[in-house]
Amino acid sequence: MGNWPALRAVASRPGIWGEAMRALWALGDRRWWRRIWSGPQADHLAWRIGTAYGDTTHQLEGEDLVAFLRWRRTMRRARR
Repeated sequence: MGNWPALRAVASRPGIWGEAMRALWALGDRRWWRRIWSGPQADHLAWRIGTAYGDTTHQLEGEDLVAFLRWRRTMRRARR
């Protein structure tokens, strides 16, 4: 995974670590037992980045990832 700035942005905010793990699980391959690493599918991640930035080769920005995880946590908590 070559997106270290985005990972550092999340790593520096322990309050969203749990949500980051939930997002990784939700976006990950459901056949995780077949692989050691079960990250998001490359084509799905490229589509998400393309819809966010208009370019599938754009590097995910750390603050955008943090904002997404905070939004996701808020939405999940609102469903309770």
